[in-house]
Amino acid sequence: MAPILILECMQEISSFNPVVSDYRGFDCQRGDEMRVQAGLNTAVGGAMDAFSKHLDLPVVPLFSARSGSAGPLNAASWDRLKADILATVEPIKEPIGGIYVSLHGAMAAENEFDPEGALLAALRQSVGWQVPIVISMDLHGILTRKMLSHINGVIAYHTYPHVDFAETGARAADLLMAIMRGDITPVIARVVIPALVRGDQLVTETGCYGDRIRDLQELEKSHQILAGNLLIGNPFTDVPELCSQVVVMADGDADFAGQVAVRVARDFWQQRARMQADLVSVETAIAQAKTTPGPVLFTDAADATSSGASGDSAELLFALLDADYPGRVLAPLVDQPAAQQAHAAGAGATIEVALGGSLDNRFTRRLVTARVALLTQGLANLETSGHKLDAGPSAVLIVGNLTIVVMSQAVSLFDRALFFAHDCNPKAYDLIIVKSPYCEYHMFDQWAALNCNVDAIGATSADVANLGHKTCQRPIYPLDQDFQYTPKPEIYRPPLMQNHQSTGSSPAAPGQSQGNTDE
Repeated sequence: MAPILILECMQEISSFNPVVSDYRGFDCQRGDEMRVQAGLNTAVGGAMDAFSKHLDLPVVPLFSARSGSAGPLNAASWDRLKADILATVEPIKEPIGGIYVSLHGAMAAENEFDPEGALLAALRQSVGWQVPIVISMDLHGILTRKMLSHINGVIAYHTYPHVDFAETGARAADLLMAIMRGDITPVIARVVIPALVRGDQLVTETGCYGDRIRDLQELEKSHQILAGNLLIGNPFTDVPELCSQVVVMADGDADFAGQVAVRVARDFWQQRARMQADLVSVETAIAQAKTTPGPVLFTDAADATSSGASGDSAELLFALLDADYPGRVLAPLVDQPAAQQAHAAGAGATIEVALGGSLDNRFTRRLVTARVALLTQGLANLETSGHKLDAGPSAVLIVGNLTIVVMSQAVSLFDRALFFAHDCNPKAYDLIIVKSPYCEYHMFDQWAALNCNVDAIGATSADVANLGHKTCQRPIYPLDQDFQYTPKPEIYRPPLMQNHQSTGSSPAAPGQSQGNTDE
């Protein structure tokens, strides 16, 4: 039996982060090194577990590249990454049964607005049109026309905050195997929604966004559709095809897939104003914190490293100091010079150190007196997936009533892993600065008395309309307000495997038909 190949390329970027990322930020696994993901709550782990249920099915993991969210990837690094991934596929001469590719969907490089699309096009060129390709992706991904034109299926996360990584990979694996068996004839309907959204209503367990996803899940469970995806893009990835979109896969019935996609898109559009963030001014947030008993959260989504920000804003810390906030504060901060100075001084030393704005010059840099309470190498494992975090040489600095976990490099902060790795239990503090727009409920909100979504500055501010988009398609809400929108489906018919030889070229525009307006 021809093998299934597994590839992975995961990165989310903010175009508004002035610090470009590079190849060194990727954790790369080659060949069997990828098998360590089996059993983990990752998309690749879930796919491997699903494939393993079929003992006669050979699975060949080839290459995984995973990076934390960051600024745009520099040109040389993207060229190298793409070449490295394709180099693992090109030597394979025997027939290939299928390919599963785990993507994020919100990459961008200095020389490529659509890295995932370019990668999939090159992969298709390499293996030909007879090999089915199924991808999984983040619901914050930007599924482009080029991506859709070179795949046979797509499965996206259904949860935010994300908890269904492995489940998504397993669903993608099952879809790929069904295509390989010839059990289904996939057709994809996509409806683009010109809206960028950010806010509490996107929490899928409680918000109206989750209601729309549950509508699609019910259609999946009743086998009326193969897959339903409602992607909200990443508002901070300023690329030409940035949007929200509904992507519905059906078994041969393009009309029904299109009707479902249009209906969900229309419902989503009607809720677009609700799906914006309610922000609290810094002054108001501090005033509320001073009068609130019990732990208070300051959500600094504007400097969220898990969304692509630099993580080096100390603006809220300085505001708390200036306002004489009396409680114990816990906060993370990316500041390599400060971490290096702490390591040079040693644990227990008192140092005069500059904090903040080490990477993004829109942030203030201020000299403070700090005690070095703890030194580490910045290693941890995410609570959510078990993936390793490497923040580089790190330190816990005490500045008056502030406890600051200072890291050399940005890592995802959508759970408590970095705090725990530095002997800091968030529950022991009166105020915790959380640099993530949302975390799983039990991590913070379950026990906090108040969560203020603070209107701070940064590369991932939820004030989407004022970020400064220059590249995305217009009009788009909320950057633009007064325009009409009528949802219309684009239909993509993936090539029938038996009809194409491995020529490495496409029949005229591989089955794509755009603008079908059946509603």
